[in-house]
Amino acid sequence: MEYRLLGGSGLKVPALSFGTGTFGGGNDFFKAWGESDVAEATRLVDICFEAGVNLFDTADVYSAGLSEEILGKALEGKRDRALISTKCTFRFGEGPNDIGSSRYHLRRSLEGSLRRLGTDYVDIYHLHGFDALTPIDEVQDTLNTFVREGKVRYIACSNFSGWHLMKSLAVADRYGWTRFVAHQVYYSLIGREYEWELMPLGIDQKVGALIWSPLGWGRLTGKIRRGQPPPAVSRLPKTAQAGPQVADEYLYKVVDALDAVAAETGKTVPQIALNWLLQRPTVSSVIIGARNEEQLRQNLAAVGWDLTALQVAALDKASAQPPVYPYWHQRNFPERNPPPV
Repeated sequence: MEYRLLGGSGLKVPALSFGTGTFGGGNDFFKAWGESDVAEATRLVDICFEAGVNLFDTADVYSAGLSEEILGKALEGKRDRALISTKCTFRFGEGPNDIGSSRYHLRRSLEGSLRRLGTDYVDIYHLHGFDALTPIDEVQDTLNTFVREGKVRYIACSNFSGWHLMKSLAVADRYGWTRFVAHQVYYSLIGREYEWELMPLGIDQKVGALIWSPLGWGRLTGKIRRGQPPPAVSRLPKTAQAGPQVADEYLYKVVDALDAVAAETGKTVPQIALNWLLQRPTVSSVIIGARNEEQLRQNLAAVGWDLTALQVAALDKASAQPPVYPYWHQRNFPERNPPPV
């Protein structure tokens, strides 16, 4: 397993990490992802360790805390070998303050996550989304306090826009507080908007990317192709509206290109899609998920080899989409606005 620095920090993380949204299946939405119980989760965690994957990602809202609970049990006796990433901010409870990034909610969220995970600290603590109502000074001061208390090692964000992230970094810098070192983002061969603004920001500010849904919300598993019926087992039918929207013809064009590279390399479609991401700037780790051992082992085989420059170029061309304003305008001045990739 390759290990990379997490943004501008000194923490090394595996190029592939394991997402535990498939643990628990606490409601219909998460059942569409997976329903791993403690026994299966423990087996999957052990396979990850065997492959050198030691970073496990979860969130308080995954199956209403059940994912954290199961991950904590699966890591019993192995906590010192693992890096744990979890998240807060989204609603967790019925009260008026059970949502957001206020000092009140962040404190309650962290203490709850620590209890469910069975640990006294988390390695990476994310804001799952931006809270436009809580002052950024309050948010960053609270996160800085968690680090100073030793309950959090590193802080990160997720699903921020460029100005959300830059303003948060500026506030942290103003007071000498701990900065975000990572941004957990959606990025895939069929979702490349991350490259327009967030990637250049990540390069400039040394914020590493942790990639969620690298297979395009289950569309790049190799099971979806032009003229074929949809797969019998997939998260898409129940969750598609909650994820990124992708036009069918565009998807088929990218899958055609993936099939061509698969024929050249002998690798699978998902392995190629994951390997493509691993070659992009700012990417510290790609978060893979798995319903079962077979899926996990297949995804783990996405490392240890590289696509050729010609293969990358073919995938880039097939997946390219016109950027929105102001990015299309900036691309008219490449001498002063060079693209990051």
